[in-house]
Amino acid sequence: MKAKVYVALKPSILDPQGKTITGALHALGYDAVREVRQGKYFELDIDAASVDQARSLAREMADRLLSNPVIESYRVEVG
Repeated sequence: MKAKVYVALKPSILDPQGKTITGALHALGYDAVREVRQGKYFELDIDAASVDQARSLAREMADRLLSNPVIESYRVEVG
């Protein structure tokens, strides 16, 4: 099964990379962009017996390795 894990900095954490991207977009003329928050995306191919098991495994991996729970949050989609 395919699991998608989206990881992003928590809203209270400053995102200097996002600010740099915002500035670059403004320099290219995209003044409508107000803010960019940069994140990470992982696509996992998991051998699981059910969607619930795949979701549980993906969450466990996100908690243990793919994200830093102190400064990042994540969401998992399985399908």
